[in-house]
Amino acid sequence: MTHSGINRRSLFAAAALLPLAGCATGEGASPSASVAPTENHHVHLTELERKFAARLGVYALATGTGTTITYRADERFAFCSTFKGLAAAAVLQRNPLSHLDDPVTYTEADLLRNAPITPQHVASGMTIRELCDAAVRYSDGTAGNLLLRDIGGPGELTAYARSLGDTITRMDRIEPAITEATPGDPRDTTSPRALGTDYQKIVLGDALPDDKRAFLRGLLERNATGAGAKRIRAGLPPDWTVADKTGTGDYGTLNDIAVVWPPNAAPLVIAIMSSKFTRDAEYNQALIAEAAAYVVATLG
Repeated sequence: MTHSGINRRSLFAAAALLPLAGCATGEGASPSASVAPTENHHVHLTELERKFAARLGVYALATGTGTTITYRADERFAFCSTFKGLAAAAVLQRNPLSHLDDPVTYTEADLLRNAPITPQHVASGMTIRELCDAAVRYSDGTAGNLLLRDIGGPGELTAYARSLGDTITRMDRIEPAITEATPGDPRDTTSPRALGTDYQKIVLGDALPDDKRAFLRGLLERNATGAGAKRIRAGLPPDWTVADKTGTGDYGTLNDIAVVWPPNAAPLVIAIMSSKFTRDAEYNQALIAEAAAYVVATLG
């Protein structure tokens, strides 16, 4: 089966080569840097870094077996808009479900360039429910900032991550500054393992009660961004259910954090993050799609 030019049969063949592989290391290592073994060896992911001249981070978990794939899984990457799923979860966790119907007003001064929904409602305002939908499904930057305002600012998003047991994720600024994604800047960063585990807890775990978790999962499953269709979803069979949030920033930063449900099997958690080495680097969404296809082929 082929998805976006990805030959899954060849990926299964690549999976058979795992013992021969190495995993690149180092916070800012270039794709051509020497590789060293870690807990998992994934030569195909090293090859993807070289192919796309990128730094790639992968954390994947088969929840039914506990099997993981880790590749730069504990290195820091700018999270960009992937924070919006976590921000919606924080709003839900800190308030009764009826808070979703509370109105929020804002002005033209709050509007950002990456805001496809909120500019249409400046006069009337939006409810928290509508802001969650705009932020998570459409990655509306203004809506994301308004959700942060609702919980008390970026520091409270960090606090929420800590409440989930995540000691890595930190949010220091709001949109659009978080999309700067400058290599080596620890602000507004996370790791694939940390953020993937957060999404596991808010989508599959008990971090939220059933009704709130169902609301958030519904938003993530109905991802309406064009990027969503070209990243993890593009590397999966079409009959799989996907709940995901993408993120994009400078330095070629492309991210996608997902929980996916194969037919008749336990869900997988897949966190794929990437960056490049120049601010105006080309975006290659196939990097995320090919990494996702590899994960699926490897985890079986």
